[in-house]
This record gives sequence, C-alpha cells and structure tokens, in this order.
Amino acid sequence: RWLHPFSTATQRTAGEDCSSEDPPDELGPSLAERALRLKAVKLEKEVQDLTLRYQRAVADCENIRRRTQRCVEDAKIFGIQSFCKDLVEVADILEKTTECISEETEAGDQKLTLEKVFRGLSLLEAKLKSVFAKHGLEKMAPIGDKYDPHEHELICHVPADIGVQPGTVALVRQDGYKLHGRTIRLAQVEVAVESQKRL
Repeated sequence: RWLHPFSTATQRTAGEDCSSEDPPDELGPSLAERALRLKAVKLEKEVQDLTLRYQRAVADCENIRRRTQRCVEDAKIFGIQSFCKDLVEVADILEKTTECISEETEAGDQKLTLEKVFRGLSLLEAKLKSVFAKHGLEKMAPIGDKYDPHEHELICHVPADIGVQPGTVALVRQDGYKLHGRTIRLAQVEVAVESQKRL
C-alpha cells in the first residue's frame, strides 16, 4: 500500500512534533535554569518572610513572659494592699486609745480612763473582726470538734469531763485561723481523753 505523503498519520506525527511543549534542545537548558532560578528566588523570599515572622513571634513571647513575670511580682507585693489599708484604720483606733491612756490623769479619773480604754479596745476588736471577715480570714472555734492534726496543734491531753467526748477539743490555748477555708495558723488545743479508773 502506498502512503500518501500528506496522510493523516503523517500529519499527526508532524503536528505532534511541532506542537510539542518541549522546547528545542538548544533553548531547553536555559529556560529550565531560568525557571529554577525564579523558583529559588521565590523560596528564598518565603524563607526570609518566615524567618522574620518567627523572630517577631519569639520577641512577642519574650515580652509577654516579662510582662507576666512583672504582674506576678506586683501581685506578690501589692496583693495585700487592700488588707493593709483596712489594718491602718485599726492602727488609728489603737493609737487614739493609747493617746487617751497616756494623757496625764488625776487619781480620781482612773475609772473614766478605764472606761475609755474599754471603749477603745471594744471598738478595736469590732473593727478587726470586720476587717478579717471582709478579707476571708476567720477564727476557728474548735471546742467540741474532733481533733484534726491539719487544723489543731495538740498541746496536751486532759481527762474528759462530763459531756465532753474523748478525742475532741476540750480547751483552746491559742486561736487558729483560716484564710478562705485554708488553715494558716493551727489552733493550739488540749484534747480530751478517757480518764483511767483507779482500782
């Protein structure tokens, strides 16, 4: 069979050769090199951009850490500022009471002086109680409670009297305190125990 020089098969082959996307061998390496260089430049720019972002993020984290540390230190120092302001008022009452006592009084004014002292101390106690309550500080009242080593410091054992259960607090020698439910000073207590009968 004769193939016509312009047959479809021949045209297709010739057309495919001409329309091929591969550049001729002479231009191929230079175009490929240019494309790689452009890609390398683009990647270098991305790396620089990411490096800058990373450095900024690290700097921001360091600033936040420093600020947080400063806030914590300020909280430690000034956290009791409100409590101190209230205690200053207590100190004022105490100062006025002592001034009242220290003023020269005649022998006949002793009763009046004692009354002023008593009023001053009563006022002082009431103010202290209100300051403690305001700041979540409460005095423990453990008499009759079961002995708890987390709240009580055992001073001694005493024989249980009538109506006092063994193992409970019979007497408080020094008050204990809790701050917002956490024991900050143990109460010094005497604990009742069963008295041993003599034969």
